[in-house]
Amino acid sequence: QVQLVESGGGLVQAGGSLRLSCAASGWIFSRNTMGWFRQAEGKEREFVAATRRIGDNTYYADSVKGRFTISRDNAKNTVYLQMNSLKPEDSAVYFCAASRSRLMVTSEGDFGSWGQGTQVTVSS
Repeated sequence: QVQLVESGGGLVQAGGSLRLSCAASGWIFSRNTMGWFRQAEGKEREFVAATRRIGDNTYYADSVKGRFTISRDNAKNTVYLQMNSLKPEDSAVYFCAASRSRLMVTSEGDFGSWGQGTQVTVSS
């Protein structure tokens, strides 16, 4: 049973930064692709970023490219999402997800385990 626990969300002003963390347990973390998704109120959940086993193999949604950075510490079973230059439209519940694949994947269906989510609110 994979367990994912996110932390680090909160309220920040536009232009500010936040760092989300996701701690994984019950699973061989280092082998599989990890991702972040987000869901704004009234909208569908969308892909944000993903990282394969090797941390420098990453992929981002166009909306966050250049502002967000996904990274992982396999020794700590933790994946991070550094969010800079935040905008009000980044406000959402952010979810950590673990994939069943070792390839670069970005679709919800490729991720079999999810955290409970952490709220990020960016004020203008």
